[in-house]
Amino acid sequence: MPVLIISTNEHVIEAPDVWTARMSKAQWGERIPHIHTRHDGTEVWIIDGVEVPLVGAGSAAACMADRADEPKKWGDVPSVITNVAERAAAMEERGVAYAVLYPSVAGIGGETFGRIDDPALELACVQAYNDWLIEVWGANPKFIPQCILPLSSFEAMRAELVRAVGMGHRGVIFPGIPDQVRKGAPHINDAGYDAVWQACEDLGVPVCFHAGVVPSMELTPYSGYAPAVAAAFRAIARPASGVAMLSNLLVSKVFERFPGLKLVFAESALGLTSFTIEGSDYGFGMWRLDERYGYKARPSELFRKNCYVVGWYDRVNLKQLAEYLGAGSVLWTTKFPMGTSSWPEVQQQVESSFAGLTESDKASVLWSNAAQLYKIN
Repeated sequence: MPVLIISTNEHVIEAPDVWTARMSKAQWGERIPHIHTRHDGTEVWIIDGVEVPLVGAGSAAACMADRADEPKKWGDVPSVITNVAERAAAMEERGVAYAVLYPSVAGIGGETFGRIDDPALELACVQAYNDWLIEVWGANPKFIPQCILPLSSFEAMRAELVRAVGMGHRGVIFPGIPDQVRKGAPHINDAGYDAVWQACEDLGVPVCFHAGVVPSMELTPYSGYAPAVAAAFRAIARPASGVAMLSNLLVSKVFERFPGLKLVFAESALGLTSFTIEGSDYGFGMWRLDERYGYKARPSELFRKNCYVVGWYDRVNLKQLAEYLGAGSVLWTTKFPMGTSSWPEVQQQVESSFAGLTESDKASVLWSNAAQLYKIN
């Protein structure tokens, strides 16, 4: 019998009618996100006049014949990714009891619409996605929906958060570097975001940051690389961007203002987490931040109480992190359907990664931490 898993970082690939079926053609016309066929027959999204890849910032590569390839047309996207019942059945076969969902076309961190200058259009696109995710995927209890937010104003963020959670969303996906997503957006440490963090704390939903939202934080793969080499390079480099987000929030004092706030760092790489926490504690002591600036807790203490990181292939680093910081802040995922996913060898990866961990730690990482965080019975 397979080991049961709550997979906490999986992606949907949005269907062609997500926005065309939910947004007013009379009001928005061709600005509505829609699929466009190029002269060579390949398909892309057009979002307010900007071309976006068919799978957005996500990937379907785990289900392609070659994991370095992505589908060229919507009809090429394997149905196990896009069909709710088929995907649920495939999950069941591999021991994945629940999947927490992130977007792809809307951005892996919900960043796509944050770049739209028109606040009304941005909000309409965001709400269409949130409604679709609840209606189509949230109707199946195996899928845990998480909303995205507009970035145009603090008021808009909070209002959509309250609306979406009221519909059934159980997490909030947010770009950890909003000022590099939307021109003129405040830094994430700005006091204006406190209204959002307060609402998340009050509603009991985690804020989820996904690595790779801002490509400028990553080294661009060498143009001479073969596609598979470039894909492998991006997979190695992308989680490093999570270091900056985690480091910043640990010293931002946000947890002193909102002690019940929970943060998830998806695609964070567990070895980088150990490095970040150890480095943060070292710097904390070196500059005597508690004495000089009134910090009430060390970064490692805040991490254990308020933060979660997500592993999916880690073996050495999983054991090290569990021993160093405890297993209570670690979640697990298959990363389906990304090219770096453990899919379809989900159980084999669990067997390899969890060798040497106690049964209690194994249960915490694979199941109980996520069940408590996302209120899964």
